[in-house]
Amino acid sequence: MNNSHFNTIAGELKINQPQVKAVTELFAGGATVPFIARYRKEMTGSLDELFISKIQTRLEELASLEKRRQAINASLTELKLLSPGLEKKLLAATSLSELEDLYLPYRPKRKTRALVARQRGLQPLAEILLRQQETNPEAAARPFINPDKEITNSDEALAGARDIIAEKINENLSARTSLRRLFKQEGEIRAVVIKGKETEGAKFRDYFDWQEKSAKIAGHRLLALLRGEKAKILRVNIRPPAEKALALLKQRFIQQNNRSAEQVELALADAYKRLLAPALETESRQELKEQAEGEAIEVFATNLKQLLLAPPLGQKRVLALDPGFRSGAKLVCLDAMGQLLQHGVIYPTMSKKQSEEAAKIVRDLCRRFKIEAIAIGNGTAGRETESFIKELKLPETITVAMVNEAGASVYSASEIARQEFPDLDLTVRGAISIGRRLQDPLSELVKIDAKAIGVGQYQHDLDQNRLQNRLDEVVGSCVNSVGVEVNNASAQLLAYVAGLNRTLARNIVKYRSENGSFRSRREILKVPRLGPKAFEQAAGFLRIQNGSNPLDASAVHPENYDLVKKMAQDCGGSLKELLQNEELRKKIVIENYISSNVGRPTLDDIMAELARPGRDPRPEFVQFSFQEGVNKLEDLCEGMRLPGLITNITKFGAFVDIGVHQDGLVHISQLADRFVRDPGEIVKLGQAVTVTVLNIDQERRRIALTMLEK
Repeated sequence: MNNSHFNTIAGELKINQPQVKAVTELFAGGATVPFIARYRKEMTGSLDELFISKIQTRLEELASLEKRRQAINASLTELKLLSPGLEKKLLAATSLSELEDLYLPYRPKRKTRALVARQRGLQPLAEILLRQQETNPEAAARPFINPDKEITNSDEALAGARDIIAEKINENLSARTSLRRLFKQEGEIRAVVIKGKETEGAKFRDYFDWQEKSAKIAGHRLLALLRGEKAKILRVNIRPPAEKALALLKQRFIQQNNRSAEQVELALADAYKRLLAPALETESRQELKEQAEGEAIEVFATNLKQLLLAPPLGQKRVLALDPGFRSGAKLVCLDAMGQLLQHGVIYPTMSKKQSEEAAKIVRDLCRRFKIEAIAIGNGTAGRETESFIKELKLPETITVAMVNEAGASVYSASEIARQEFPDLDLTVRGAISIGRRLQDPLSELVKIDAKAIGVGQYQHDLDQNRLQNRLDEVVGSCVNSVGVEVNNASAQLLAYVAGLNRTLARNIVKYRSENGSFRSRREILKVPRLGPKAFEQAAGFLRIQNGSNPLDASAVHPENYDLVKKMAQDCGGSLKELLQNEELRKKIVIENYISSNVGRPTLDDIMAELARPGRDPRPEFVQFSFQEGVNKLEDLCEGMRLPGLITNITKFGAFVDIGVHQDGLVHISQLADRFVRDPGEIVKLGQAVTVTVLNIDQERRRIALTMLEK
């Protein structure tokens, strides 16, 4: 990577070139994004994960661009077409489209109409017409009539010459650049319904006759249009007004007002319709789709982050219920660490006798296992089961919480669940997952494919690799920001720790099961295949409670242990005392510990950790309750004010669970009494809100809500 690339990235991100260079060098040395953001602040100027990830992405893009540049250079060299001037232009190209435009005239071609015309000897005629001096094109074409080459008259000769001119116009760098700009600035997206598809494509009826400037279209609308096209309901095209494109080309290529110029104009129209417009439309589509996908992926990523960092109940003994009507509610009891103690089935929503029996079982289990919380899945029969539990008048110390069970069935049928509970039914595994989600959402949700959690937008229309990579980044960021207790974490959770992977995570769990709990971070180096580099990246994010070194329970990196010991010695105390005694910590003069390796940002982080070792950045758990008596769609009426929980956020609004098994939509215009550019400015996933019912569409099971106070 050269300095010009560092300057390019620095300019795009509005940061300093040395910051980009430092991050690049750290990546080259095997450093991870979370590690760089947390433990190399002095080197990067305290860049956060977002900037570091953007640098990483741009480095990959520039590397791809460089690879293509080299491939084009090699091809041109082999063809003996690489002049010094062309080489200079290729070197100066800053985008893939610019590179391809430069290469286009020299690219080895399949059998095009222009190539056929050249083989028939019509290149000189094309050059005569392009000069636009000849006033009688038919006369100029006669010498090129040759039946042996399938040219029997002047019209056929002129048609072949126009094919050559059309290709030349298509390959003109300046023309393509100008047209590309026109497509970007004045492109229009037009959609019409395919005749006869009106009934089948009813859900796309808003777009049966749609027109909009491509530069202004919202990403979610573009994805909806493209979905309709893929379903063969809509016909979609993206082009600027044809007359503007043709006028631009005429201005560039038409020099005279004679019959030769008329031939060039015919070739020009053909070049636009047959070559330029389709190619540039494809390019525009791809660019717009990538932008829309990027927007949708970021919506998904933001929602996922908020979901993963939802408040944990913590290490409490939980009774969890996966509700059902005829099949009953699957019931499990978990200890404070999420280990299964008991499982069974109750029928709280069936006959009176069965309900009474269910009540007896729940009360007995709560006493037996000293239950501190009850988790109820929010799916079928969830609200009815919640009402049953609340009617039991259990001790007020027992928290009752509805838990979003999206993806629980995916987990229960997964290989991970089979490994954890090989002898249990899928439904029991689902109940365990619901209970563990209440205890620690992050630890449980990492076991499920993020795409199955249900917080995305048009996720099936997106580039799945791009989506997966971004979601993996988010999960890793969340896991590392919270930290992982190495002595009870699952292999799935450990795999997201910076520097680790699935193999190392499994090795850690295996070592732990064979040798007992880790007593220190240093002991982790005994895990097979876990070397010094992986340890450097991972150690600060792994926690060991009650270990031999109190710093092992904190986010202080082992590379700074000696520094903290010196702080303790300078204050006249031990490490343990330094962690427990605020007055002792106040004696520390930070400036005395600044060195060439450790600066103020790292020292500030160390002081924060000493004050609250291993602090959890997630908010405190707050109990939430839905409106009693409102359990299904039929219980709603317009004007009702109800409590709800934000379950999904999109660019056009937010979905709210109001306890009726069908989320309602608060359109972006109904989120606040001011203009809202992004719903994420107003609401967060899992946030408790109060909404008013605007409209209920029973047939389509749609609920329109507002957060405005009418």
